[in-house]
Amino acid sequence: MTEKKRHSDTRMVPVPSHSIVPERDLGSQPVLETSHLGIEFGGLKAVEDFNLTIGRTEIAGLIGPNGAGKTTVFNLITKVYEPTTGTVLINGKDTHGMNIVQASRLGIARTFQNIRLFGNMSVEDNVCIGLHNQIRYSMMEGVLRLPRYWGAERKMHKEALELLSIFDMQDLADTQAGSLPYGAQRRLEIVRALATNPSLLLLDEPAAGMNPHETEELMENIIKIRDRFQIAIMLIEHDMNLVMGICEGICVLNYGKVIAKGTAQEIQNNPVVVEAYLGKRKEGEK
Repeated sequence: MTEKKRHSDTRMVPVPSHSIVPERDLGSQPVLETSHLGIEFGGLKAVEDFNLTIGRTEIAGLIGPNGAGKTTVFNLITKVYEPTTGTVLINGKDTHGMNIVQASRLGIARTFQNIRLFGNMSVEDNVCIGLHNQIRYSMMEGVLRLPRYWGAERKMHKEALELLSIFDMQDLADTQAGSLPYGAQRRLEIVRALATNPSLLLLDEPAAGMNPHETEELMENIIKIRDRFQIAIMLIEHDMNLVMGICEGICVLNYGKVIAKGTAQEIQNNPVVVEAYLGKRKEGEK
């Protein structure tokens, strides 16, 4: 796949926050900046001193062993949790004291490890839920079904089908979401997140449960989404072929702390990362 080669060859350059971003994003405000981010639960530090910058059109990876704190970082960024320490800037705006809805309005959207679709609703209606933050009619116009309401509904229908076409799912618009195969439900959740018009899309294990063919298609589509919408994408993933194939900058967590940041090649060759995943070899082992 030519796209994978293009991403592995992306030149990453340093920025003042001691992070790296794609060279093409220099001169643009980072979509995400975290500084000394951390949270404690009952005295236990689940995440500590997490620092990361993501460029405006970067595809970034957050990896680490099970229990490393990856989903907790996503929850801090999206304001599911309020940090104990540190700051989160989305498009340059401090999210301190904001709730989930307010953070979403700044341009952040996510999917979850466990699929959270409205299973009894149609595929199209699930996408329209994401589009409702762009509604341009009043409650009264909606109740009375005035022309502005119908115009907005037609626009949402058109946009929902266009978004579904990213994954060739437009013909499934009337299908009940809960009846879709697992992989299709994963794709639908990504489409619904895109419907909120984010500048940063967080994907929590998007390839979970997918077969190799579906994972290959997902890789192509993540790149296509980035290129089409010119947004940043950050993903948590255990499939290293996917991560190393499309992620430009990769951050590695272990026990809530960052142990490495760099390009795919740098991460693959980092002995600290290898030890975190495989365990320390005993003397004499090959």
